Amino acid sequence: MKRRILGGTGMSVSEVALGAMMFGAMGNTDHGESVRMIHRALDAGVNLVDTADVYSEGESEEIVGKALKGRRDEVVLATKFGWPTGDDLNRQGGSPRWIVQAVENSLRRLGTDHIDLYQLHRPDPRTDVDETLAALSDLVRSGKVRAIGSSCTPAELIVEAQWTAERRGHHRFRTEQPPYSLLLRGVEAAVLPTAQRYGMGVLTYGPLGSGWLSGRADPSKGARAARGPAAFDLSVPANRAKAEAVARLTELAAEAGMPLSHLATAFVRSHPAVTSVLIGPRRPEHLDDLLAGAETELPPDILDRIDEIVPPGTNVNQNDIYYTPPPLADKRLRRF
Repeated sequence: MKRRILGGTGMSVSEVALGAMMFGAMGNTDHGESVRMIHRALDAGVNLVDTADVYSEGESEEIVGKALKGRRDEVVLATKFGWPTGDDLNRQGGSPRWIVQAVENSLRRLGTDHIDLYQLHRPDPRTDVDETLAALSDLVRSGKVRAIGSSCTPAELIVEAQWTAERRGHHRFRTEQPPYSLLLRGVEAAVLPTAQRYGMGVLTYGPLGSGWLSGRADPSKGARAARGPAAFDLSVPANRAKAEAVARLTELAAEAGMPLSHLATAFVRSHPAVTSVLIGPRRPEHLDDLLAGAETELPPDILDRIDEIVPPGTNVNQNDIYYTPPPLADKRLRRF
């Protein structure tokens, strides 16, 4: 498994990383099988494991903690905080009060004394980023966290956080974790160039487009589709456009002599801004398929053909973006 340096952290990470969102109640409820899958990935050369406190209400972190007993030093361990973990507004976001509590909860569930990469899961418009960075910097200085990062952050907020860190003397976000796939290329326009400009490592998630690019004959039968059926409703014009693009991409993958899943993952890895691609398998066979294509390289002519099907910098369905800036979502902030 090839490796790359994660931004300015100095940490060496595998080009394919293991995302643990599907371990636990959200996906695979068999803890033993999930642990074996994590071991299988580590044995194949994967050394970055990413989870979050909100995945299966902390169960994912507990499973990862079980799997890493005796193997912790082999792994660059990443987790996230910020998404609501209850109805209380003080149990979410990037406030110092919640950060101090959230990190202790994650350390306990993971069974470790430090987290290599601690990431803000979504921007928090209720908290001044200066406050968030100050609290995270304290965690780095204490040794509980090695580096900090952001996720699903628009380019302008990446810039704001970088400037705030420089001006206020805080540790800065060293990584960004955006969604990126053959069907969701919007981050190519501003997010990826901005991350490159600031020397940030980029960990992308969703290379299979929630199952659309898995190669299954009917992606709507997948576990993620069951939780969000509207994403596969073909009466929606944008979903029909996705289905048409997938059909063309499937033909292209066949011409190139590879499964669609390998084409999809290799495409994301090919972008020079991307450090590592997070895969999120639910079953052992899903993991084995993705590991088999971990070193697939796409020649320029295939990349050109992909551009003809889904133009660079475009999202086939804009609703696949999970973060909308508050001024666009809150009518009170956009009407006079």
